[in-house]
Amino acid sequence: MDAGAVAAALEDARFDARQASRYEDLADEVRGPAELAEWERIAELLAAAVPGTVYDPDVDDVLQAELATDAAAAAREAELREAARIAARADQLQQLRGLGTLGQAEPAEGDEAVRDELTRRAGGYVQADVDSWLAHALAAHGGHYRDPAAREAAASLLTPPVLAHAALLGELVRLVPGAGADELAFAARLATTEPEAVGASPRSSPAPAQRATDPGGTRLQMPGAREHGRTATEVDSRRPRLATNCILTSMAGGTMDRHGLTAHERVRTQRAAWHQSPHANPSEGGS
Repeated sequence: MDAGAVAAALEDARFDARQASRYEDLADEVRGPAELAEWERIAELLAAAVPGTVYDPDVDDVLQAELATDAAAAAREAELREAARIAARADQLQQLRGLGTLGQAEPAEGDEAVRDELTRRAGGYVQADVDSWLAHALAAHGGHYRDPAAREAAASLLTPPVLAHAALLGELVRLVPGAGADELAFAARLATTEPEAVGASPRSSPAPAQRATDPGGTRLQMPGAREHGRTATEVDSRRPRLATNCILTSMAGGTMDRHGLTAHERVRTQRAAWHQSPHANPSEGGS
């Protein structure tokens, strides 16, 4: 706006102020006086500037400071509304937990933050039933996880054990169609203790593979992998086999250790090692 346009706007504001002063119901009006004061301030800015200067609100420090204050207040108000929504949703889920019907509810957008709120209320202790509920919903694409965008966002909103649990449930459904919920109960324990065994990835996306050439040909060195001398295909194929073995062994009633051995296999190995040791035949050890 140039000086002429500002002067016209100032005159209109003065006229409105005079008109408002004639009516008692407009005596407490604050908008009119505020607009008049603002136009007077802008007129003074142009009067003090070089002739021909136009008013630019983008370089008006006073106006920009007021806009920043308004934006901060609006953001704070939005944060308070979101906090209130999370608290109300947490209360609702807590009631469902008390009734034992949490599994019948469908997760909604923002329930990842509600999970964090329930964990905070419990003193930082993970709520296994809530994590299991979210993992089942994510694996089955239930609730708001029907939207692929929500499933993609969950990778950065949920913890690695929950994501591992969901991935394991999805693989179980593929390998063992029709498996009941009681048969899948071990999945949460396996995902919590061995998230890497089920191919769970951390919240950050993995770094791309780097190529390294050796005399035997070109191999892919996987970031973080310590399987020396193995190709990328060998490294990648090892994890699904481990996950499948864990799944089938657990459903058969066995438990695998970190070396992939069941309890019975560990006993047989320990007995064989004992019979082969000098302690198995004291007479030989003393000769």
